[in-house]
Amino acid sequence: MTPNRGRWLQVALLSAAFVVLVAISLASIYWLNRARDDAAWVAHTLEVENNISLALVQIRRAESAERGYLLTDQKEFLDEFEEAASAILPRLQTLQQQIRDNSQQQQALREIMRLSENRLDQFRQVLELGKNKKISEATEQLRISAGRETMNRIRELAGEMRREEQRLFRERTIAADRSQSLAAAVTTSGAWLVVILATISIALLRRSAKARDEAEAKLLDANLNLESIVTERTADLREANEEIQRFAYIVSHDLRSPLVNIMGFTSELEELRNDIFRRIETLSRDPAAAPMPETADSDSDPQLSETDQKLSQDFSEALGFIKSSIGKMDRLITAILALNREGRREFRPVRIDTRELIEGIVSTVAHQAAEANAQIRVEPLPEIVSDRLALEQIFSNLIDNALKYLKAGAPGDIAIRGREKLGFAIFEIQDNGRGIDPKDHQRIFELFRRAGPQDRPGQGIGLAHVRALVRRLGGTMSVASTLGRGSTFTITLPTKWLATSRDTSK
Repeated sequence: MTPNRGRWLQVALLSAAFVVLVAISLASIYWLNRARDDAAWVAHTLEVENNISLALVQIRRAESAERGYLLTDQKEFLDEFEEAASAILPRLQTLQQQIRDNSQQQQALREIMRLSENRLDQFRQVLELGKNKKISEATEQLRISAGRETMNRIRELAGEMRREEQRLFRERTIAADRSQSLAAAVTTSGAWLVVILATISIALLRRSAKARDEAEAKLLDANLNLESIVTERTADLREANEEIQRFAYIVSHDLRSPLVNIMGFTSELEELRNDIFRRIETLSRDPAAAPMPETADSDSDPQLSETDQKLSQDFSEALGFIKSSIGKMDRLITAILALNREGRREFRPVRIDTRELIEGIVSTVAHQAAEANAQIRVEPLPEIVSDRLALEQIFSNLIDNALKYLKAGAPGDIAIRGREKLGFAIFEIQDNGRGIDPKDHQRIFELFRRAGPQDRPGQGIGLAHVRALVRRLGGTMSVASTLGRGSTFTITLPTKWLATSRDTSK
């Protein structure tokens, strides 16, 4: 199994376990609430049955108190009657509230309440006769009264209500048992599913951990091999780089020697020019003509014919081209030697207030900026730890280029800003100059390569040198520019550069 597939399988299992837990929790909550509601209905049914029975008990109690008073004429039976009679209707009203959801039971209860009120009225009539000592009339009232039929009807209705509640009790008991069973089943099955998923997840995690340990071991071996390879190749690269630097130094040094000779012979040839053309003048003079005055100035230009004059001008022009080429080659050799020396220089990291450093650079080019009608704005800049001389060379070159390539006839505006982000300092040098064609964005960083009109002095070394310094300091450099709209050079450097972190190209 591939690592990605195993990882996705673990994620799928964990997601499934989470879904199962949520589903089990919701189902358990539902069925537990359902079981609780069913149990509440069972208890409700029992309470209704109990109130029906208590109501009948109170009616029988009132009837017994009535007959006890007629037989004994004791006042205690009257008190007992009043107590029982006062409890009947409240009990029936409570029962009425309990069965308000059952229309059939409500109908039976309303009839019971009506019959109970009639029966209580009958009890009070008989008791009133007993209080007036009309025992025979009271006894006769009991004998011919329809109270027995009323009581039978109340018992009959109460029995129907009890049977209905018993039926409901059975149904609700079955429902409660089913709800509890389903809740237990859902919880148990969910627990087993979680255990199974957890077991599979643990197995996959162990397998993944084993694969990871094996991969880490392989990676460690690879890193050890890579470190040895990198160390070996770094040493080779350093040796090759040092060889290239020595070669550049030797070549530049050896080129300078013949160049000095060429420059010397060119100077001598220039000094011989007047003598050569003076002799040409003498040779071309008519012998019959008057001889050249002995007092003639040797430094004065000889009087030449038109053809010889053109030859003299061509000779001077050729000497000028030679001297110009010699000067250019001398500057290139000097630049190569300077780059060679800079490449061998040891960088030393120190804490630098970049704003103070750049303001110092700006003050040195203030006269140049005034002549170019340009302002240089230095915005807040972060402090960094780096090589001070390298930073001075980087920013001096970029600011000098910004001033050198401003648009003619337009006020120059150069802004230098910086910020920190994720351990790096980002510097931007922005100008509103002539800009750089996008196709030349990489060309300008190549050694001895320049872009745009060649109307400014330079050897095409500055930006290449700047980028090399930035790389040695562990940073990057880029440019964003459009022709006619200015340029923005962006330099990213570590805020805390250490000497041990410099590039191995040195």
